Amino acid sequence: MSNKDSLRVLVVDDMSTSRGILQNTLESFGIRNVFTEADANAGLNFMLRTPVHLVISDYNMPGKNGLEFLKTIRTNKQTARVGFILVSGSSSPDIIRVGRSYGMNNFLPKPFNADSLRKTVEAVVGKL
Repeated sequence: MSNKDSLRVLVVDDMSTSRGILQNTLESFGIRNVFTEADANAGLNFMLRTPVHLVISDYNMPGKNGLEFLKTIRTNKQTARVGFILVSGSSSPDIIRVGRSYGMNNFLPKPFNADSLRKTVEAVVGKL
């Protein structure tokens, strides 16, 4: 069984179009278990019910932004070790610095393409 057959990925983004693009692209890589949620609270609730290996989260979301979501994940014993990729249209050094201090595993700037998404994911979970 290859990595992509067992990998469980959660995409969290408040924009349905962005969730769909990420989900479809991940599925085009052969990842069979891709789940989506529209906000950080729903994402955390999902993770507490259904363990995942990797979270790909947008930065700019209402309520909790992606960095606040990451901090919440890292402070919860059940989710603390999950891989985390932050996606943002802003490559602000402050966002990246804070993300790394919270334990962000990788950063994906928007706009992205399938190749950059694949490389970003593989840097965290290994070859797909």
